[in-house]
Amino acid sequence: MVETIESLESGLRIGHVGLGYRGEVAGSVRQEVHDGDTIKSKPIGNLSIRFLGVDTPEISFQLPGRKEFLGLSNQLWIDFLTDPFASEWQQPTMNQGLVDYLKEKTGQDTAKNHHDHAVSAEKALESEVMNDIAKLDQTKDSFQFFLTFADEIMDRYGRFLSYVNRNQPEATVPEIRPRPYNERLLEMGLASPYFIFPNVSPFLTMSLEDNNEISPSKFRGTIKQDNVLQTARESVRKAREIGDGIGIFNKDDPLKLQAFEIRYLAQRRLPNRWIIDLSKDDNILIKPQKYYLITKLEDRFYIPYKYVSLFVESGWKRQST
Repeated sequence: MVETIESLESGLRIGHVGLGYRGEVAGSVRQEVHDGDTIKSKPIGNLSIRFLGVDTPEISFQLPGRKEFLGLSNQLWIDFLTDPFASEWQQPTMNQGLVDYLKEKTGQDTAKNHHDHAVSAEKALESEVMNDIAKLDQTKDSFQFFLTFADEIMDRYGRFLSYVNRNQPEATVPEIRPRPYNERLLEMGLASPYFIFPNVSPFLTMSLEDNNEISPSKFRGTIKQDNVLQTARESVRKAREIGDGIGIFNKDDPLKLQAFEIRYLAQRRLPNRWIIDLSKDDNILIKPQKYYLITKLEDRFYIPYKYVSLFVESGWKRQST
């Protein structure tokens, strides 16, 4: 499968594009050269999309020291997640509290647990897309996705970062337009909320130069009034509290490790995003390694390190202990 953007072993990211379209065919050089530093182009190969606001279990990932991706059902993953803190693995300097928390969630059945939940999320998304194709009376060739971007258009892996829905121009034809796939997965309890500033509502279009927008009082007031984020949080709460819980919250087989925990354990790195607890009204930025103290997933709001100084300038305080 050809990717428009890919990473080389050297770490360099490269892209493959051709001259842009003029109608249904490639335009001429004269048509597609806009000016001395701009060329209109079309992608050659596939472009991946990473859903914003959610994090689903990993189907496959790279084990420590390996470049290839292995399914979480692989015996090597079972061995690793039985004890990722064993002496054979190089250990990052992790707070003991976080080590203890993760040790409670790892064991011989952790890899299978993660893989099973990943398969459930994958199948559900496939089903949602196929149902949308049928409801719009389209084919796989005519069906299109509608993407809504945030401040960051693309991640370091060359994936679009967006909210994704079926492309239905009319809000009520052939039926009321559904919520984006991101939010549908939350409603089904198949994805964890992953609210990362500024790539979630209500901050998608804010100006980062205006610090008043993120002062503690303004930030929390804006959060409380934002229907999109509050609906997402409520969907997660319902998924956890309906009956015995659904999806990753099912009390008989809850998701043991979050996908981001799988990633940083495998990459032997530490969590580096600070966190705001949405259930409180304080001005505290919680240390990255203490995210687990916020027990409800929908109450975690992550602040990438590059924005921490901006928040501090706006009146937030870094957690001291």
